[in-house]
Amino acid sequence: MIDPALFPEPRFPIGTEFSPRGNRSDRKYTVTDMHYTFNGKGELVKTRYVCTYPFCGRNITDHDVCETTIAIALYKDTSQS
Repeated sequence: MIDPALFPEPRFPIGTEFSPRGNRSDRKYTVTDMHYTFNGKGELVKTRYVCTYPFCGRNITDHDVCETTIAIALYKDTSQS
């Protein structure tokens, strides 16, 4: 059983919206969940964000968005204002 105290406080809460840099900058992503990976010892190894964005009338889900991608996108959004 994994101790709930091992789950860190997320840097970006659910509902955070951002536009990634690059050729997908016209998309508006929304954080919908977080996935945690633990090793056999019960240590937290990896945290990934689950994000969705609209495409052709449907919501597409990306299950492997790292924290840095969101941080860079939010920094880019604030620096252009």
